[in-house]
Amino acid sequence: MTSLLDLTASELLRRFRDRSLSPLDYWQAVEQRIEAFEPDVAALWAYDPDTAREEARASTERWARGAPAGPLDGIPVSVKELIATRGLGVPLGTAATVLEPAEVDAPAAARLREDGAIIFAKTTCPDYGMLSSGLSSFHKLSRNPWNLALNPGGSSSGASAAAAASYGPFHVGTDIGGSIRLPAGWTGIFGLKPSQGRIPVDPYYVGRCIGPMTRTVEDAALMMASLSRPDWRDGTSLPPEAISWTDIENVDVSGLRVGVMMDAGCGLPVEPEIEEAVREAARWFEEAGARVFDVKPVLTREMLDGLDAFWRARFWGQMLKLEDARRALILPYILEWAEAGAEISGVEAVRGFDQTMAMRKSCGALFQSVDIVLSPTNPIVSYPAEWPSPTNDPQRPFEHIAFTVPWNMSDQPAASVNCGFAASGMPIGLQIVGPRFADLTVLQMSRFVETRRGAMPKWPEPASLEAVA
Repeated sequence: MTSLLDLTASELLRRFRDRSLSPLDYWQAVEQRIEAFEPDVAALWAYDPDTAREEARASTERWARGAPAGPLDGIPVSVKELIATRGLGVPLGTAATVLEPAEVDAPAAARLREDGAIIFAKTTCPDYGMLSSGLSSFHKLSRNPWNLALNPGGSSSGASAAAAASYGPFHVGTDIGGSIRLPAGWTGIFGLKPSQGRIPVDPYYVGRCIGPMTRTVEDAALMMASLSRPDWRDGTSLPPEAISWTDIENVDVSGLRVGVMMDAGCGLPVEPEIEEAVREAARWFEEAGARVFDVKPVLTREMLDGLDAFWRARFWGQMLKLEDARRALILPYILEWAEAGAEISGVEAVRGFDQTMAMRKSCGALFQSVDIVLSPTNPIVSYPAEWPSPTNDPQRPFEHIAFTVPWNMSDQPAASVNCGFAASGMPIGLQIVGPRFADLTVLQMSRFVETRRGAMPKWPEPASLEAVA
C-alpha cells in the first residue's frame, strides 16, 4: 500500500495507461490509508468512499478500453469545503451556516471533474477561513500528521493534512493571506497561490486565490493545466494561454536576481532554525550562478493593522445578518475578533482597505530590482493543535502572515516548498515569489529547490503502521 501511495500523479496515469495498475486498485490503497489515519488527522468532511469506489471502477473500465474520460481520469482529489461542489452545502467552516446544497460545481471542482478526476471528499477549514489553524466550530479538530499534538495550519488545514498523510496526490486549497502556503509550510508539502485570475474563483474577493496542494511540485504543475482554464464566473479570470505547465525541469538560474527577505517588517520574529534553512536554500541558487542578496520588507505595521481593521469590519457586517442564536455558534475566537469591527467607522474601514493598495505598490517597487524573492513561509516551526492561531490572541491575529499576505494583495504568484526540517522533526517551508503572471517561473524555481533538497526522507505514517514497522 505504501509504495502505491508514493507514486506521483504522472506515474499513476502512466500505469493506468499500460494497465499495470488500475484506478480501482489505487483507490482502494487510498481508502485503506484514510481508514488508518483519518481518525487521528480529521482532514476530511463529506467523505464518500462508496461513490469514489464506483467512479474508480468505471474509470478502470474506461482505461481497459483505451478510452479515458479525460487527462486525469481516475486520479482521486480532495477539494476544500469553501469551494462549492454540486449537491453539497458549503459550511464555511462554521456551525453558524445554514447548509443548502450547491446547484453547480465552482470552477475548480468543475474543471477537475471535466478532466476525469474523482472528487472523494471535501477538506476542513476553520470558521470563514479566517484562521491559520485546524480549529473549527463545525469540523472536527484537524491535526498535523507529522505530530498530532501540533497544528496543520490553515485555513486550508484539511487539504494540507490530507496531502501530508498521503490521501492521494491532488488536493485543492484557497488563499487570501497565506491559507495555502502557511499550512503547506507546516506540513512539508508544496502549495501554490497563483496570480490573481490564473485559477478562476467563485465567489471572488480581493486577494482570494485557489491553488494546488500536493506532495511534489510535479503534481501541482499537472493540476494547473486543468485548474487554470478560464471561467466567466470570475471577472478576473485570465484569458486562455498556452502554458507548458509541466516544463519545470533543469531550469538555468544563472544570472537570476534573487532577493532574500528575512525581515517581514512586522509580526512574529523568525526562529533561528527557519532562518538557517532559508539561507541554505538561498545558497543553492548562489551556487548555481544566481545573484543573491538581502532585500528589505514590503510590509509595514500600518499596512497589516489596516488590513486587520478592514477585515474585522467586513466580517462583522456579515455576522450582523445572522440571528443571535446562529451568531453564538461561531468559534469564540473569531467572534471576539470580528466584534471589534462594530467600533470601526466607515472611514476607518476604507482606510484599512487602502492598505491593500499600499501593499501592491510596495511589492511592485521591490520587483523592479529582483526576479524572485525567497523568504520563510512561516516565522515559527509550529504551535499546539488546539490553538486558533500562533499567538492564541484574537487581538493579535495576523502576526504570522507578514511574509505571505502582501503577495495576495499584489496578485503575484507565490509558493511554499519544503526546504528542510527543524530539530524537532517538523518541516520548514521556503516561500518563493515571482512577478505577476509568472506562475510557471515559480513552479520552475520550486522544482529547482525540490531537486537540490532531494527526495523527502519520509512522509508521516499512521500510528498503527508505525507500530508494525
